Amino acid sequence: MIGAAPGGAPILVVGSVAYDTVRTPHGEARERLGGSASHFSAAAALFAPVRLVAVVGEDFAEEDLATLRERGVDLAGLERRPGRTFRWAGAYGEDPNEARTLRTELNVFADFDPRLPEPWRHTPVVFLANIDPDLQRRVLEQVERPKLVAADTMDFWIRAKARALERALQGVDVLLINEGEIRQLTGTRHLLDAARAAQALGPRTVVVKRGEYGALVASGEDVFALPAFPVPRVVDPTGAGDAFAGGFLGYLARQIARDAALDLRCAAVAGTVVASFQVEDFSLDRLRRLTWEELRERLEAYRRLTSWESLEELA
Repeated sequence: MIGAAPGGAPILVVGSVAYDTVRTPHGEARERLGGSASHFSAAAALFAPVRLVAVVGEDFAEEDLATLRERGVDLAGLERRPGRTFRWAGAYGEDPNEARTLRTELNVFADFDPRLPEPWRHTPVVFLANIDPDLQRRVLEQVERPKLVAADTMDFWIRAKARALERALQGVDVLLINEGEIRQLTGTRHLLDAARAAQALGPRTVVVKRGEYGALVASGEDVFALPAFPVPRVVDPTGAGDAFAGGFLGYLARQIARDAALDLRCAAVAGTVVASFQVEDFSLDRLRRLTWEELRERLEAYRRLTSWESLEELA
């Protein structure tokens, strides 16, 4: 296990902490720690301190609190309320990009109303995980002059609260969204055109998460794409997108702390490599075991995977 790297700017994440039951071709995990904020926090805390705002029920286990604390996550914003913690159950077939939802129980998450601890209102990096866009806007009203705001969303909010989502995106610098969702959001099939259309809604940078096919990043006029790291055995894809976001923003938080220019390409590499560990086991188990040596080795392997010698002989 590796904790928060020193020197990174703090990251505020607002999202869900849940118990997941997941079935894949490689087995089943029941009532395991999940939720968008949990997966994001475990990944981002590899690079920078994380401040988590979420709600759990009275049934939430102390050992799961310890798991997050061991990752270097500050839980001062985690509210415990009477009732049961949010539950989600899903299944994957042979295609790791498609999850079939079997059951959703919002429980205490149904009335989630994020309230930031007063000292956290000045947190420089903010990640609005997959929650109601009205709640995302409510969080932004509580933070003061953040240096970077990123957000995620999902098909339900795009369909049910399109206007609210568009208003929320006006306060966002980076939108992280998957391939199907960005086409739904923009009504545009071609991926680059969809990214440009999403930029027009407010975010300067749009990151399209494509699962096993990698990611596309459009920032201003610049566009680049990168492949996923090839993992021989994908055990559980749940949380991979949130882990990508955690690695991506965690890397940028380190640059913000150093007052350096933001390198979105390297941030995307960090997110891609961290996500490749997330899928190797259920829940947060793989990220809990991750060492700095393993992370560096895979980053080097990814560099070799995506680099090549000059093609001058073709000129």
